[in-house]
Amino acid sequence: MTMVLGMWAVWAALMLILVALYIYRSQLERNEEDQIFLDDAFDHVKNAQQAIVAKVNKIQPVLRGSMILTGMATVFVVGYYVMDVVKQFK
Repeated sequence: MTMVLGMWAVWAALMLILVALYIYRSQLERNEEDQIFLDDAFDHVKNAQQAIVAKVNKIQPVLRGSMILTGMATVFVVGYYVMDVVKQFK
């Protein structure tokens, strides 16, 4: 029973990290504009948008890695229960 508890704890921790990263990214993207037409007088706005894009691009590999780890943990959990069902029917 200890393995099952640990398995679910790891899965839950990875899921919480993934959700936190999605929330953080959505907060960053909330202030991002899709398209801006500015002249030279609004360089500060252009710089702010470039900073937002840089932060989003910086967090993207971490988010992708977290998605892969969470997916692997999910496959492990499902596989564990499939193996348990197979063992019960033998």
